[in-house]
Amino acid sequence: MSNPVSSHKMLYSPEEKRRRDQSIWTLVQGVLAPLQFLVFLVSLALVVRCLMTGEGESAALLSVVIKTLTLYTIMLTGCIWEKVVFGQYLFAPAFFWEDVFSMLVLALHTAYLYAWWTGAITPLQQLWLAMAAYATYCINAGQFLLKLRAARLQAEGLRIAETDQAQLNVRTEGVA
Repeated sequence: MSNPVSSHKMLYSPEEKRRRDQSIWTLVQGVLAPLQFLVFLVSLALVVRCLMTGEGESAALLSVVIKTLTLYTIMLTGCIWEKVVFGQYLFAPAFFWEDVFSMLVLALHTAYLYAWWTGAITPLQQLWLAMAAYATYCINAGQFLLKLRAARLQAEGLRIAETDQAQLNVRTEGVA
């Protein structure tokens, strides 16, 4: 019987999985990710409201700053998590494309901060820049959710493979 896990590249080696499961940074990421998503939803609502009605401009603009600061926080702690689990701060093979796309997300959010701080573009343009940053954030969040799902499937596949192997061992011991 073929091992369902071995037919695909493993997301985590057993040692990486152990480090992931034992790291406080895994918990930190698990808390920050939904918090950042909540901040995103509030900010998105404020930005969309302002774009549609023209009301609440200051709140909308400031909410993007807060969202960006939460993004910086999760990116910084994510780099530490990646170093603990994979031995490098960014672009570990298991999260390479997520990290690459995260750079675009960071660039757009940083461009927003620059525009907001300097007034280089109008508030309306800033809000549209925020919407572009938020679109990339949604794609990037989707990438990470797919990785989370892959990790769960890998763990499930390993449990099934271990159970199958244990049952096979019991059967072959009874035959011998």
